[in-house]
Amino acid sequence: MTNKKNYNSIIIYQTKSGAFELSADISRETIWANRMQMAGIFGVNTQAITKHIQNIYKDKELEKELTSSKMELVQNESGRMVKRQVSIYNLDVLIAVGYRINSVVGTNFRKWATKTLRKNLVDGYTINKNLVAKNYKKFLKAVDDVKKILPSDVSVNTNDILELVNLFADTWLSLDAYDKSMSIGKKTTKKKVDLTAGKLLHNLAKLKDRLIQKGEASDIFGLERESGSIPSIVGNVMQTFMSKDLYESVEEKAAHLLYFMVKNHPFVDGNKRNGAYAFVWFLNQASILNTSKITSPALTALTILVAESNPKDKDKVTQLILSLLK
Repeated sequence: MTNKKNYNSIIIYQTKSGAFELSADISRETIWANRMQMAGIFGVNTQAITKHIQNIYKDKELEKELTSSKMELVQNESGRMVKRQVSIYNLDVLIAVGYRINSVVGTNFRKWATKTLRKNLVDGYTINKNLVAKNYKKFLKAVDDVKKILPSDVSVNTNDILELVNLFADTWLSLDAYDKSMSIGKKTTKKKVDLTAGKLLHNLAKLKDRLIQKGEASDIFGLERESGSIPSIVGNVMQTFMSKDLYESVEEKAAHLLYFMVKNHPFVDGNKRNGAYAFVWFLNQASILNTSKITSPALTALTILVAESNPKDKDKVTQLILSLLK
């Protein structure tokens, strides 16, 4: 496949024999290297690299069209600047080649790539990279604001904080806007969604059965502390005033359902898991579940934020959930 890549960054890999500059393709969350660069990284000749790559594609370990490309390289050949098309290969090919090379250098690269490079590319650059580059101070403030919602005596994993910032990447200025009493803007998906305590409890019971079968829950999971806890929560979410829904949009209802399910502790065990499940289930019932945003790690981080937040920040937390659902 021959196309233009967005090489907007350089990743340096240091070996005893020298440093190698590898092109980072941030939009695709990978890097690209030619055979000569790979030969230098792994301390072998280019013929060996070529043989390994041919075998990788022959064995169908990787698909050539998805993992290789062409890049124009300008070289000085006997005083002349010559442009040539050079084959380049992405990180998956580099790692696959590294696994086929029986050397200390190959092992070191595999460790570096799997533990450092992938984390740097996937975790680091996904956090609204363009806005962060232009507004670094505001980005740091966004991180700090998310932390402030959590009580000072609660220890939260750094990755969870970064996941939350990534979640709200497109609207992370909403925290600042909220503090200044500005309108964040509500999503208004005006549609009727049938939410009853009976239907919710029925689906939560299905969740409990699945978790018990997998050995991930006990009999006390999902056991109500007091009879009527779930009907009370559903009543709060679906309440009306003057014949109008108090929470007008589906997104507002979903945000408050998650908040009440987690913060009201209606169950003896499993409040966070049941709350997260109810949130996703309700969005799916309304046909507005966006799985590209609400991934499993994202949902985990969001649920942690709700669980550990100070009750006085309820409005701020629900507004943040709404900003995610935009």
